[in-house]
Amino acid sequence: MKTPVWHPYAHLKNQTPAPKVVGGDGAHFVLESGERLLDATCSWWCMIHGYGHPRLVAAIREQAGELCHVMLGGLTHEPADRLARELVRITPAGLNHVFYSDSGSVGMEVAMKMALQYQVLTGHPGKQKMLSLMKAYHGDTTGCMAVCDPEEGMHSLFASLLPKHHFAPAPTAPFDATAEQVEHDLHALRDALERHHDEIAALLMEPLLQAAGGLNMTSPDYVTGARELCDEFGVLLIFDEVATGFGRTGKLFAADHAGITPDIMVLSKGLTGGYLGHAATLATDRVHDAFIGDTPQHAFMHGPTFMGNPLACRVALESLRVFEEEDYLGKIATLSQQLQRELLEDQALNAHPPVADVRVLGATAVIEAHSAEALKGVGVFARERGVWLRPIGRWLYTMPAYITSETEISQITDVMKAWFLRPQ
Repeated sequence: MKTPVWHPYAHLKNQTPAPKVVGGDGAHFVLESGERLLDATCSWWCMIHGYGHPRLVAAIREQAGELCHVMLGGLTHEPADRLARELVRITPAGLNHVFYSDSGSVGMEVAMKMALQYQVLTGHPGKQKMLSLMKAYHGDTTGCMAVCDPEEGMHSLFASLLPKHHFAPAPTAPFDATAEQVEHDLHALRDALERHHDEIAALLMEPLLQAAGGLNMTSPDYVTGARELCDEFGVLLIFDEVATGFGRTGKLFAADHAGITPDIMVLSKGLTGGYLGHAATLATDRVHDAFIGDTPQHAFMHGPTFMGNPLACRVALESLRVFEEEDYLGKIATLSQQLQRELLEDQALNAHPPVADVRVLGATAVIEAHSAEALKGVGVFARERGVWLRPIGRWLYTMPAYITSETEISQITDVMKAWFLRPQ
């Protein structure tokens, strides 16, 4: 019988039946047929501890016996309070206030509303637009669609629905670029700010790794320069660390590579280790304190029903403990070295005509093809070899769970390379 489930990003006319997952352990999930697949994407980049982690499962079960949910409107509870304190501790210095929501997209909506209201409350009511970057992806909700790449992004159909914002060119200098190489990118960003700063409330950025927009990997010097430019032009800096947070770029947060603090930071995905949907939007004292006042406009009018859900907060706390106690940053460094060795140093792969670029940053590796057509059929090819791969456009990538073993990483990279190097 056909399922009534409407799957995401699916062409309904020609989609194949979705395999049914019945369980999982470690870096693998298990299908109804008994087939075990090594998940090279860790379920859209969130299952950083893999499947069935006993400590995370136990935390959810224990919390379920105490309190599953209560509204955060006018109330609080210990898991929400403790998680907020932990997030303030581990994020860049100065992000001292935590607003919860239930997904990365909603967390970004919160950040944009927060930035606009901040500008109004501090005497700049004309600053009601956002500045985003080309190649950006910030989510599929209406506000977020409006700050995704309007040319190569997936939301052009909805252009008439969306408010118009400003865009600066995507940075081109790679992660290891010199400061001089980054100057071109910063000049383009400065140009956008010089022309439009009087109506820009905030600059939105996926620092170092623009994920779903093409896995563009950029320089920490660009992030540092963006911070300086935002301060110069009276624009808030918002970091979308939904994908980059919790180790994906090799440090706990991408901001840590540059040693700077954004005005607002959004976290999700790895926040709970992927075990429940949850997000947090963090703000500095400067942003938060602007909302202290006597007028109706000083209240921040946002309140997702499931914000601060006790189950989600509790499993997030356990996820952080596991991350720190088991030296995940060390695991990520080892994993990254292996990805570099097996992909960047493979001369046959890098010289292969369909391959446009190969790049690695932290626990992320991508083989960029010249066209999406070059990746047609790669999912079936990988599944036949025991690996779950799901490309984005012309980008074949892996963002594995941090507990993925050396042998399993080699299995993933071998399949990625085999797709390109197979006999035609």
